[in-house]
Amino acid sequence: MRRTAIPLGKFRRADIRFDAGRHTRAKLGFVLLAMEQTVEGDMGRMAPEGVGVHFQRAPMANRVDVSTLAAMAVDIGDAAALIVPEENLDVVCYACTSGSVVIGEDKVFSELVRGARGAKPTSIISAVIRALKAVDARKIAVATPYVDDINEIERTYMQQRGFEVVNIEGLGIENDADMVRVTPDYLFDFARSVDRPGTDAIFISCGALRSVDIIPALEAEVGKPVIVSNQAMMWDCLRLAGVCDKNDKYGRLFRDH
Repeated sequence: MRRTAIPLGKFRRADIRFDAGRHTRAKLGFVLLAMEQTVEGDMGRMAPEGVGVHFQRAPMANRVDVSTLAAMAVDIGDAAALIVPEENLDVVCYACTSGSVVIGEDKVFSELVRGARGAKPTSIISAVIRALKAVDARKIAVATPYVDDINEIERTYMQQRGFEVVNIEGLGIENDADMVRVTPDYLFDFARSVDRPGTDAIFISCGALRSVDIIPALEAEVGKPVIVSNQAMMWDCLRLAGVCDKNDKYGRLFRDH
């Protein structure tokens, strides 16, 4: 469209041209662990055009255990309040799977609402539960990077929500900085080894793992849905925001639901 040139020296605030910005479809906010290195990249690559992804970090030690995860609870709301302050988010999510099960969804949600009023609250474990239900999975195999204490809490959490955890195995990694370095090809082999006959789906737990990279190949190998933390989180946040785009890059969940 042809525009009339503005003479030099005649630019005035009253004449500035504004539009709705880049994020016209939805604004999603994520509270991360202080040392997180994977979630931001995964959310950026999975976000459809017109969807903004915004982040803030909450304090936490690099060591991932029950005590350090539980201690995060009091900082979730404060972190949520710093995600694009004074702008309205559509959805706000606590982006830690193990933290979600240790702290509990009710406490996580109350903190998120305290910090980001008006946004729909969710968490990775909430997203995973909805994703597993979407693909009609009841019997699941779970692969994690965690130590045994966290695995047992996660097993109980999932069983209390109606899933049969046929098998859960962890890598015994305590430092988040090591979790981000586990290679995707190793995750592929590990998740395949954790699966059992008769399961409806494999769940790879933890936002720090690069498991988004292996979803289509692993689904083709095992012949069943594969749900991973970051894939489920983005899918859930998009659907809560009313964005229903589908694609075949991130497994059956995004392709069919």
